[in-house]
Amino acid sequence: MDRDIAGIILAGGQSRRMGGGDKTLLVLGGRRLLDHVIARLAPQVGPMALSANGDPMRFARFGLPVLADTVEGYAGPLAGILTGLEWASMACSGVVTAAGDTPFLPEDLVERLASAAAEQPGAIAVASSGGKRHPTFALWPLGLHDALRRFLVDEDNRRVSAFIERHGFVEVEFPMWSSGEHEIDPFFNINTPDDLAAAERLLQSIKP
Repeated sequence: MDRDIAGIILAGGQSRRMGGGDKTLLVLGGRRLLDHVIARLAPQVGPMALSANGDPMRFARFGLPVLADTVEGYAGPLAGILTGLEWASMACSGVVTAAGDTPFLPEDLVERLASAAAEQPGAIAVASSGGKRHPTFALWPLGLHDALRRFLVDEDNRRVSAFIERHGFVEVEFPMWSSGEHEIDPFFNINTPDDLAAAERLLQSIKP
């Protein structure tokens, strides 16, 4: 655990391909998707919170602070990242973000991102797998919050990758891992009912 790094789970997606609602509250293997994500991320960080708009009571069972966007309008993941940076600014050196629909995220995510960031101070450390960058899985230095607010508000730019590329980054490749006949991307995310069914099969394959 790195108590100096806060964890922010981005749980505010609009879930259009799931028919709307909070896909983080869907059930996978008898538990909510968010339960899986929390179980993997919580041991790696200090303080942790959820980024989501709307009634926070729908997440009450998880016992975590729920942070609404501080930027008006639905501004996507960058707004949640900004709010997380502002929330953590008094106590931590950085914030690691993770998407709330990724039940197999790496259990060494924070350790490896922090190690890479230490070699390139001030850079955003961002995860990748299979040659694909995952911009919502990143370690964000706290000093970026003013630049990020300008990017979102003054420039009205909501592209996570665009902000990362502007401010410098180091990419950290995470390996695929195998379970029986299945090769699993640790950043596999659930967008559709078919994805949820596939995740159920993968979960069953890795159970002891």
